[in-house]
Amino acid sequence: MGRTEMDDNDVRPERFGLRSPGVDALRLAVVGAGRIGANHAEIVARRIPGVRLVAVADPVESAAQRLASELGAEPASLEDVLARDDVDGVLISAPARAHADLVVAAAAAGKHVFCEKPMAVTLADAERAVGAAEEAGVVLQVGFNRRFAPGFVASRARIDDGQVGNPQILRSLTRDPGPFAGDPARVPQWTIFLETLIHDFDILCWLNPGATPQRVHAFADALVSPEARSRGHLDTAVVSIQFDNGAIATADANFSALYGYDVRAEVFGSKGMVTTGNARATDMTFYDADGIHTDTSRRDTDLLRSAYVAELTAFADSILHGSPVRATGAEARTALSIALAAIRSVETGATVAIADVDTAVHGLSTGAA
Repeated sequence: MGRTEMDDNDVRPERFGLRSPGVDALRLAVVGAGRIGANHAEIVARRIPGVRLVAVADPVESAAQRLASELGAEPASLEDVLARDDVDGVLISAPARAHADLVVAAAAAGKHVFCEKPMAVTLADAERAVGAAEEAGVVLQVGFNRRFAPGFVASRARIDDGQVGNPQILRSLTRDPGPFAGDPARVPQWTIFLETLIHDFDILCWLNPGATPQRVHAFADALVSPEARSRGHLDTAVVSIQFDNGAIATADANFSALYGYDVRAEVFGSKGMVTTGNARATDMTFYDADGIHTDTSRRDTDLLRSAYVAELTAFADSILHGSPVRATGAEARTALSIALAAIRSVETGATVAIADVDTAVHGLSTGAA
């Protein structure tokens, strides 16, 4: 017999031994020692009181050993991490197409899960991941960091207070720092939707609370690396989304902003407008004979540093104190449904209903191997 509904929702710390004798900290492991994994590991090890990094796993053993050594943790295999009694939760920062399987495995092992976006690249896998966490009764939080950035939080507060009125037009953008130096052939197909604009799709839903996305139309091209267009590479995209409350949103992305990493959002409503985000590294402005100058961030981990710390702190708080998860698996599924509708729109040139994507869970190729 399965657990009762009450058992499935029971994420009290004592259920997982977090208040057992001799346990004085929440013990986490990082799965994936790449750029974002290293960022998460450093935050856990050094910036969140009451949380301890105990292990680092990566298929490249030298990467796990190097990061673990730097942060006072132990290198370990994935199997070891999931089997260890001294690991309460895992932070998944592996390649996107491995996320869903890792969420399912971690949940089955009774580990709480923080998963980088996207949680999955198909709706079937998204539902499988959410179901696994619910069945195990563990916390599942997805890495939508903009929800935790101070300006975005303040914007949502204005919306919640009714000061913006009914949202009517929303905008969100992501412009990765340039010049783009990657090899287009190594960028998985549809990355701009599944891994870049997925942030924008989530934040547009979050800034339009209570509304449901209904229809999507997308345009995309290879404008940064036009020589790769024939191979299916896309590095520039604009997506329009219509919600059931009548609001119309746009999201755009580009892989090469020469001025720095740029993240912004805007909500125009019946009573006012709120905007947030920029590319500035600090609020310093320098004036001289050549004009007015500011410094810009070149990495997401710099521009959104406080948001990364805040989201992982929130994950720990959900485990230790049972606070509501602030970026759920169900919300990640919604953002993914927009991404998949955008992909279908590019493929067909048509406006795509979210309902049609939802009813054809296995019907869309994502270019995964």
